[in-house]
Amino acid sequence: MLLCRRSTIFVPSFVAKTSSNLYSYFTKKTHFLSLFKNSPIRCNHNHLFGNPIKDSNFFGVHDLFVNKKAKICNLAISGTSRRNEQAVGGNVMSLREKKKARREAPEGVLKFKLDTCSKRGDVVEGLRLYDEARKNGVELNQHHYNVLLYLCSQNGGENVNDLGKQGFEIFQQMIIDKVPPNEATFTNAARLASAMEDPEMAFDLVKQMKSFGILPKLRSYGPPLFGFCKKGMADKAYEVDAHMIEYGVVAEEPELSALLKVSVDVNNADKVYELLHRLRTSVRQVTESTAAIIEDWFKSKHAAKTGKENWDVRKVKEGVARGGGGWHGQGWLGCGQWRVVRTQMDKEGVCGSCGERLACIDIDPRETENFAISLSKLALGREVRADFTRFQDWLQQHGPFDAVADGANLSLINQQTFSFSQLNAVVHRLRGMSPSKKLPLVILHKSRVTGGSAQSPFNKKLLESWKNSGALYVTPAGSNDDWIELGKCYNDMLRYWLYAAVCCKCLLVTNDEMRDHLFQLLGTSFFPRWKEKHQVRLSVSRSGIALQMPPPYSIVIQESENGRWHVPTTTNDDLETPRQWLCATRPNKT
Repeated sequence: MLLCRRSTIFVPSFVAKTSSNLYSYFTKKTHFLSLFKNSPIRCNHNHLFGNPIKDSNFFGVHDLFVNKKAKICNLAISGTSRRNEQAVGGNVMSLREKKKARREAPEGVLKFKLDTCSKRGDVVEGLRLYDEARKNGVELNQHHYNVLLYLCSQNGGENVNDLGKQGFEIFQQMIIDKVPPNEATFTNAARLASAMEDPEMAFDLVKQMKSFGILPKLRSYGPPLFGFCKKGMADKAYEVDAHMIEYGVVAEEPELSALLKVSVDVNNADKVYELLHRLRTSVRQVTESTAAIIEDWFKSKHAAKTGKENWDVRKVKEGVARGGGGWHGQGWLGCGQWRVVRTQMDKEGVCGSCGERLACIDIDPRETENFAISLSKLALGREVRADFTRFQDWLQQHGPFDAVADGANLSLINQQTFSFSQLNAVVHRLRGMSPSKKLPLVILHKSRVTGGSAQSPFNKKLLESWKNSGALYVTPAGSNDDWIELGKCYNDMLRYWLYAAVCCKCLLVTNDEMRDHLFQLLGTSFFPRWKEKHQVRLSVSRSGIALQMPPPYSIVIQESENGRWHVPTTTNDDLETPRQWLCATRPNKT
C-alpha cells in the first residue's frame, strides 16, 4: 500500500533519520513532547528545535491548553463561525442555516470526509485529505487530528513503522497548532506506539494524561498492557495494572486474561491466584480463550509444585464464612499434580466429575438496599419525577410481591403479536408457586392496555381482574419499552420492573438479559450477582410454557475448602445448552 509523504510538516533532520523505533527520539533531551513547554510552544515552529530543552518533564505546563483566558483552542468550526452567525440578507441566520453553514465550511467538509475514511479504514485517503487541508490552509481541530491519529493507529501491516512515524508527525503538528489533546488523542498515540511494538512509550503517554487533567479510560491502558504481555514483560504489565487500579479503572476479562497468560508463562503462582479471584469477582464466567489459559496453568509442572500440604482449617473456614461462600482466599491448598477436566453441574450444583456441591453465595442485604437506592436515583433522573414517585408510593401500598413479571417481554416470546393468553398462563403459574398464593406484579405500558388486543372482552376482563387485585401497574406515556421505541440506549420500562423486584427482594420473570442498560449505567458488580439469584426465564414450546428458575448454586468461579477449583464458561442465550465447567482437583485430596 502506497502512503502519502508528509511534505507539509516541519520535521527535524534527526527525526527523519529515526528508524522503526521512535522511542529513542522521544526520550532525548530534545524530547518530542517537550514542545509542550511554555517557551518553545509560543515560538513559531521554524526555530522550535533551535534550543534543546533540558527539562523533559513536558507536561508540567498543561494549563497552557486548559487556560480559557489563553484562548488558543481551535474551534470545531474554526474561523467560519463568527461570519456564519452574521445576518444574511439583513436577517439573522436560523439554527438550521447555521448548521448548514458549519457543514459546508472547509472544516465541516473535512470532518465529513475524514469520518468516512474512519468508517472505511482508509488511511491513504485520510492522509491525502490531511495534506490537502494543510496546503489549503484549513484549520484542523481536535476531532480532525483524533480521526487521523486513529486511522494511523488502526492500520499497519508491512507499513506499520511508516504509519507510526507519520502518525507522530501529525501528533507533533497538533501540538504546534496549539490544539488541546484529550483522552482519545493520548489513547490513539499510545496505540501508535504499541503498533510500533513500543509499549514503554505507550505507557509513558498514558501516565502523562494526569498532567492535563485527563483521566485515562480502560481503552487507554490497552496498548501498553497488551504490548508488555505480548513481549512477556510481566513486571511492566503489573505496573500498568497497578496504575489502572490507582486511577479506579476496572480491568475486564481481556485485560485480566492477558495478565493471567503472562503470569502463567513466567510461573508466577501468587499472581495467578490473585487474578483468578479478580476474574471471580468481576467476570464470574469466562470465555473459552480464558478457560484455556486457566487449564494450561493447572496442567503445568509449576502448578503441581505450588501449594500448602498442611493448612489451617479454621482460617480457611473463617475465610469462606467471611466471603459469603464459594471462596476462602487463603492461597493454593494441597500439593501434587492437578487433574483438570471439562464437566457439567446437575440441577443441584453437584459436579459431574469430582462430586462436590457448589455453594450458593450470599448477597449482603446492604448491597441490595444500596442497589435499590441507585436504581431510584437513576429512574428519577431519566423519568418524569412525578411518574416514578407515584410508582414508588403505589408499590409501598400494594407490595411486597413474590414475583414481578415483565409483561411486554413475556407476551412476545415466540409470538408475532402481543399475547395476553401467554402472559396470563405465566401469571397463573407464578401464583401457584407463590408461598402466599398472591398474584405477581404485572407491569405494562399504557399503550398495551388501551389499544389493540387489549380491547377484546376477555382481555379487558383479565386486565380489570389484575387491577382490582392490586397486581397490575400501568406505566405512563414516555416510559416506553423496546418494542415501542426501538433504538433507545436503555429500556425505560426496565427501571420500573427491576426496581420493584429489587425492593420486594423477589423473583423477576423476564427473558431480557439487561446487557445494554442498567449494568453499564450503574457500573456495579452487584447486578449480575443479583440477576443470577432472582431472574426467572421463560421458554415456550408446543408442550407449553416452562419457567427456568434461578439455580440453587452460584454460577461463578469457586474455590472450595479443600482446594478444588470450578470455573464456569460463558454460554449463549439457548436455555437448553448445558454450561461447561472446568474442574481442577488434586487426586490425593478427598
